[in-house]
Amino acid sequence: MPFGSEGVAPGIGLGLSGGGFRATLFHIGSCWRLVELGVLTKVGRISSVSGGSIFAGVLAANWKTLAADPGKYPDLIVQPLRQFCRRSIDTPAIGEGIFVPWKSAGDLLEADYRTLFDTSLDKLPDSPVFIFNSTNLQTGRDFRFSKPYMGDYRIGLIKDPTLPLAKVVAASSAFPPFLSPIVIDNAGKFIPVEGADLNGRPEFTEHLYLSDGGVYDNLGLETIWNRCETVLASDAGAPFGLGDVVETDWVRQTLRALDVATDQSRGLRKRALVADYRSKARKGCYWGIDTKIAAYELADSLRCDDKIVEPLAGLRTRLNPFSDTEQESLINWGYAVCDAAVRKYAGEIVSAEARPKWPCPAHPLS
Repeated sequence: MPFGSEGVAPGIGLGLSGGGFRATLFHIGSCWRLVELGVLTKVGRISSVSGGSIFAGVLAANWKTLAADPGKYPDLIVQPLRQFCRRSIDTPAIGEGIFVPWKSAGDLLEADYRTLFDTSLDKLPDSPVFIFNSTNLQTGRDFRFSKPYMGDYRIGLIKDPTLPLAKVVAASSAFPPFLSPIVIDNAGKFIPVEGADLNGRPEFTEHLYLSDGGVYDNLGLETIWNRCETVLASDAGAPFGLGDVVETDWVRQTLRALDVATDQSRGLRKRALVADYRSKARKGCYWGIDTKIAAYELADSLRCDDKIVEPLAGLRTRLNPFSDTEQESLINWGYAVCDAAVRKYAGEIVSAEARPKWPCPAHPLS
C-alpha cells in the first residue's frame, strides 16, 4: 500500500503540476492569488512535480519569512524565479553532460538549482509538508522526497533525509531521456513499510535511478489525494497535441509515445479528481492552463480574451529563456484562473476579501 495510507484527514493539499518553465510561471500566478485570498498559509501539504518543483523549491526555502509577511511574495518568490526563467538551463546541461565525461546533465541541472536554493530537506519547514515527486525507473513508482522521509512503497523509506534540495528538484524535473536519470548512490538504509517487497534487495536500494516525476504523475496528486479532505490542483501540463505527420526516427517517436502515455495518465487522474469533487468525496477545485475561464460562470472574474489565453497552453515546456511577455502572460493567467476556480468552488477556505487585479499589469489578458 502506498505511503499516506493513514486515510483522509481535514486539511488542504495543493498539487503543482509539471510543465517546465511554463508550469513554474503559471504556478507563480496561481499562488500569488492564493496568498491574496489568505489560502496559501493554510495549506498543510504541497506536492509538486518537475516545473512545479522548481517553484515549490523557492517557496519552501523562503517559507518562514513569507508566512510571517505574505506581502513579501513578489520579492521572495516572484523576482528570483522570473530571473531564473530568463536563463537557458536544459541545452547547456545536455551539451556539457555529453562533452564533459565526469559530469552528467543531472549534475549540471543540480548546480543551476543551487543558485535558486542552497538548502537541504532537513532544513525545510515542518508545516506545510513539501513533497517533491520523481519517478523511480527501477520500481516504476513515485519516489517522494520530503522532510520526514524519502522513498517509494516498494523499497521502503529513509527517515529524516538530508539531501540537498537542488538534487531533489533536479530528480523531480529530469525529463527523459535528455536530463535523466539523476543517480543517488548510497542513499542510506531503507526501512520496510507495508508492501515493500523489494526492501532489503541492494540492487534496488544502493543506487537510485530517478527521472521526472511527470512520468508517473504529472499532476502531483497521489501524495495529497489520499491524505487531504480539500484538494487544490494547479495544472500547467500540456494539452495533447494532435499530429497529422508522425516522425519515425527513434528519438522523436519515443518522445511522442511518452506524450501519449503521459496524456492518458493525466486525463485519468483529472477525471477521477473531478468525480470526487462532484460526489463530495473531496472538497476543493481544479484549474488548468487549458481551462475556459467562462466555464466558472463567475460574474466578477478577470476578463480574459480567448485569443490571448489559448496560445499559452501551447507554449513550450522547456527550461529555456521565456520573454517578459511570455512570463507575465503566464503569471496573469495562472492568477486569473485560480481566482475564478477557488472563489467559485472553494469559497469556504477564503479568509481575505481582495478584488482580483492583474499582478503583471503590463500584459493584461483582455
